[in-house]
Amino acid sequence: MASPKTFFSCLSLLVALILCFSPTHSTNTIGKGYRLISIEESPDGGFIGYLQVKQKNKIYGSDITTLRLYVKHETDNRLRVHITDAKKQRWEVPYNLIPRDQPPPVGKAIGKSRKTPITVQEISGSELTFSYTTDPFSFAVKRRSNGQTLFNTSSNSAFGEMVFKDQYLEISTSLPKDASLYGLGENSQANGIKLVPNEPYTLYTEDVSAINLNTDLYGSHPVYMDLRNVGGKPYAHAVLLLNSNGMDVFYRGTSLTYKVIGGVFDFYFVAGPSPLDVVDQYTALIGRPAPMPYWSLGFHQCRWGYRNLSVIEEVVDSYQKAKIPLDVIWNDDDHMDAKKDFTLSPISYPRAKLLNFLDRIHKMGMKYVVINDPGIGVNDTYGVYQRGMANDVFIKYEGKPFLAQVWPGAVHFPDFLNPKTVAWWGEEIRRFHELAPIDGLWIDMNEVSNFCSGLCTIPKGKKCPTGEGPGWICCLDCKNITKTRWDDPPYKINATGVQAPIGFKTIATSALHYNGVREYDAHSIYGFSETVATHKGLLSIEGKRPFILSRSTFVGSGKYAAHWTGDNQGTWQSLQVSISTMLNFGIFGVPMVGADICGFYPQPTEELCNRWIEVGAFYPFSRDHANYYSPRQELYQWDTVANSARNALGMRYKILPYLYTLNYEAHMTGSPIARPLFFSFPEYTECYGTSRQFLIGSSLMISPVLEQGKTEVEALFPPGSWYHMFDMTQAVVSKNGKRVTLPAPLNFVNVHLYQNTILPMQQGGLISKQARTTPFNLVITFPAGASEGYATGKLYLDEDELPEMKLGNGQSTYVDFYASVGNGTVKMWSKVKEGKFALSKGWMIEKVSVLGLSGAGQASEVEINGSPGAKIEVSSKEHTYVVGLEEEGENKSVMVEVKGLEILVGKDFNMSWKMGISGAN
Repeated sequence: MASPKTFFSCLSLLVALILCFSPTHSTNTIGKGYRLISIEESPDGGFIGYLQVKQKNKIYGSDITTLRLYVKHETDNRLRVHITDAKKQRWEVPYNLIPRDQPPPVGKAIGKSRKTPITVQEISGSELTFSYTTDPFSFAVKRRSNGQTLFNTSSNSAFGEMVFKDQYLEISTSLPKDASLYGLGENSQANGIKLVPNEPYTLYTEDVSAINLNTDLYGSHPVYMDLRNVGGKPYAHAVLLLNSNGMDVFYRGTSLTYKVIGGVFDFYFVAGPSPLDVVDQYTALIGRPAPMPYWSLGFHQCRWGYRNLSVIEEVVDSYQKAKIPLDVIWNDDDHMDAKKDFTLSPISYPRAKLLNFLDRIHKMGMKYVVINDPGIGVNDTYGVYQRGMANDVFIKYEGKPFLAQVWPGAVHFPDFLNPKTVAWWGEEIRRFHELAPIDGLWIDMNEVSNFCSGLCTIPKGKKCPTGEGPGWICCLDCKNITKTRWDDPPYKINATGVQAPIGFKTIATSALHYNGVREYDAHSIYGFSETVATHKGLLSIEGKRPFILSRSTFVGSGKYAAHWTGDNQGTWQSLQVSISTMLNFGIFGVPMVGADICGFYPQPTEELCNRWIEVGAFYPFSRDHANYYSPRQELYQWDTVANSARNALGMRYKILPYLYTLNYEAHMTGSPIARPLFFSFPEYTECYGTSRQFLIGSSLMISPVLEQGKTEVEALFPPGSWYHMFDMTQAVVSKNGKRVTLPAPLNFVNVHLYQNTILPMQQGGLISKQARTTPFNLVITFPAGASEGYATGKLYLDEDELPEMKLGNGQSTYVDFYASVGNGTVKMWSKVKEGKFALSKGWMIEKVSVLGLSGAGQASEVEINGSPGAKIEVSSKEHTYVVGLEEEGENKSVMVEVKGLEILVGKDFNMSWKMGISGAN
């Protein structure tokens, strides 16, 4: 027979489940909301109001009686709406982790109720307007330019009033049916980048394989972009709820509801109106993406299972023999002594031999990155553990370091919210770098992952782990922890897609961080806080630009690290999903992102690996990685894959100057490296849901094969002229945009460059250091057959391992390129900023290719800086059209190439020629 307590718990859970998942549920069932009792301007230019609960209830706990509302237009295009307990401080994302303005402190005198409450009032900024209703309290955010409502919490038949309890916060907004939403991750979205109504969106960092669709994964990013087409004009904005507690977000198509298990409502609205404006404004708040070293844009090879040093030596040599580019070789935990952080195996990776290997690859220009997990092995003979205990750096449970299990066996987890931990961690990084001069760190398992659950002890009389089997089976003696409301909260988020306890296979959520912060609140920022500490540690070693790859991410992680999408599968579906995840992270402010090429496990088919490298060669972060138990899958293992890799990576290494310039632009403005098509074509609504193609920068479109057995691909081409990068005489042209079926044999990937672009390229190579020394060529594209046109491009160059990526340090150069055609004359010129660095490297432009010129004639009277061009070769070829000018009723067009140039990149230049074009004006 169940005890009364057990019966009551079961009844409460049943009520909660009905409330959570009933299709007719609205928050009217939970409460009647709040009413505004006062509002006044604050000294900092914001507005402070107080809200009083209308009717209390006990569902999911007691209501907080009085709330403090704070509203401020922080910039011309950013509005903040902050709601918290009026009487005492609540948990918020630490202000030292994400630096931002703090609202006035809570706990001051609360205003009295107005005798004549105001029904509606507005607080206007330059771009956004905040309006509110007093009783019941609701608010709306509108775009000032067109009056469109962007966010509106006023209850309707779809949802009820705002709820604010200690462990349950709920708020909703209505949405127009035609709004296209993107974001709310991290998850693997089977239906593409565009959010789909009635799919689950849970945000809580978990070690859940990326093969699990539509469930909470490694990162938490409670932000979405909303793109609407209003009267033929596109408008984008974004909404961030800056909250690290677990949450369910219910998107129903015409409404969106947040259900959060703690913290505060801290909303930021950025006005856009273009998608690029949105990420610019968003990253201005959360932190600009980290500058990446040039070599990190090369190709990376990794595997869990490179059991000894001779194996990675063989891998490096095999890539060179196969003539496949490779910049970085990686180690998973194989290099470690008994899987302990900051150690080397004296048997498999003896230090003297490793140093010789690193000296050899470093002289070639290659780099070496190793993994690091946060769990520190409990071992009294292990120096890292000893120093950690001495410095009291670990997360506590009931006053003792919390015990968990990961790869070394029993571990404690560092508390990165503790300043002492950050200093200790940096010192351990320094010590390890002296042991082995690594070039970057890969921080994994930092959601945080635990092979056990609950309160554990080290078993007596048995070995744990046994050293046999996969190593992820819990062997500690553990018991569940459910005695507190932090371990068993009243509302159950849909963790791991099955409403798993929030402490399952992670740190107990009643464990404590520095200053009494509960894991319950700080859980989803663990990986972020480790990233910040790791960045600080790496930066202090040699003053070089850090490279960090982190599995767990949060709002702001992109300021410090790159990300890979975790443990995927060698399946066609994982290949397809990787594009959506990559594009989402660009929106999240983490542009350096990619998936494990060819899949982490199981082994892919040869055909799939061919197709995957054709996609992965254009991920911003391009790495092949495989599981310990999978057969080897380096790109040279199959002849056909090696061929595809030489083609696709060969193109990547030619466009490295473009990728590095995009890296600079990302650091300056937040702009993603890989982008959805709608970023460049927001007026073209047909591309709003496109998830099987993507752009690199604004103009380079990748249209890969993503299905087994296909030798052609249907690609969407937005309006304009597109030129094939592997054969620039081929073009696709349409006035209104169209879907085109393109040939795509096994070793071939369709990459097209858009009109009005100047693309800086080099000659490529097997290592980025080599490729970077080769001459430049410029590819200039005009609308096909146009007698008049204009094109632009950019190039950023610097000493790429300097900590900062900026002009003004004497070690960088920035070039704006321009080109025009008109009156039968082609012109191109440059404007150079701080050319000294480029001149010191002797970089030259050797070739110019101009695409889309009207007619079929030859170039003549070539002039460079006002003088006749000497020792140059001029040639022209007529364009052929997959879909083209014949349909559009236009004239033919040609590509003109000028070779043998010796134009210095670091100096302004101008160049022109006459075209012998029939019918030219």
